[in-house]
Amino acid sequence: MSGSTPNQDIFDVRRIRRLVELMKEYDLSEVDLREGPTRIRLRRGAEPVITVAPRTDPAPPAAASPPEHPQGPAELRRAEDAQMAVIKSPIVGTFYAAPDPTSPPFVKVGDHVGPETVVCIVEAMKVFNQIPAEVSGTVVEVLAKNGDSVEFGQPLFRVRPG
Repeated sequence: MSGSTPNQDIFDVRRIRRLVELMKEYDLSEVDLREGPTRIRLRRGAEPVITVAPRTDPAPPAAASPPEHPQGPAELRRAEDAQMAVIKSPIVGTFYAAPDPTSPPFVKVGDHVGPETVVCIVEAMKVFNQIPAEVSGTVVEVLAKNGDSVEFGQPLFRVRPG
């Protein structure tokens, strides 16, 4: 293609489809291509989108005697956070909370979701991908705003399982 730069061609849908076909043909689970600053990473059978948020705070040092107030507000919050499920973006794209600008959001804080419940749309390369919750529980926090750019693995929602 004359007059085009390599970065313009790398996201060509035909090229992506051909890569997917090659992945199937050769039973590849991941393809990671880089051309200058541009990168394409495709995965098949990727790890689940929903994970339990790991506790990131270091464990407190062991005390010789039990504390007077075993669980203050900060400790309760950390314990609650460790039990939350996090719905993460499975792809890079643009986050949309509703199917169109005039519709209400798919879910809001307080809504109960099931594994098949669509919680948002992430647009990637002009393809609108419906994102299912893949967990049952109550939405406690929406972490992305309508129109935000999101990265692969970026937390979008926090859900209290149950």
